[in-house]
Amino acid sequence: MQGLDSAGDPLALFGGEASPVIAQLLHDAAAAYQHTSRAEAILWSAQAINPACLPVYFALYKFYFYKFRLADAEKVALMGLETAARQGGFASDWKQLSPLSVNWGLTDRPQHFYLFTLKALAFIRLRLGQHTDSLALLDKLQELDPGDSVGSSVIRDLATELI
Repeated sequence: MQGLDSAGDPLALFGGEASPVIAQLLHDAAAAYQHTSRAEAILWSAQAINPACLPVYFALYKFYFYKFRLADAEKVALMGLETAARQGGFASDWKQLSPLSVNWGLTDRPQHFYLFTLKALAFIRLRLGQHTDSLALLDKLQELDPGDSVGSSVIRDLATELI
């Protein structure tokens, strides 16, 4: 899981800073990854302690994706999008967004997490067989992130192969 390197040393968390308590919980969840219910409980504990912490949503949707629990991954990704939008001061509904909604080029801000999570949602929906939704998300990403800072073109290439 994200947050640790292979030696167990802390890495920068995707989505911003986390308090030491949350960072420790993410570390504990990574260590308990093979024990699904324990890792899941730890991650949700972290979310309950700090529901505004974006790295927790990243860890949760990634956890669910790798456990092949795609509906749960989708649910958490949507929660992460709402949280990032609230923090960034823009609409959470991706259909309402435009290149002028916010400065999408700032990589250390909630909008970058939003873009990355939108990419994750496109991939999740592609895996769920929701090809039309996935392509619509990828089109929006191309509009909002024409420089492809989050790498959505990789998902588009995969979608093109699968559809």
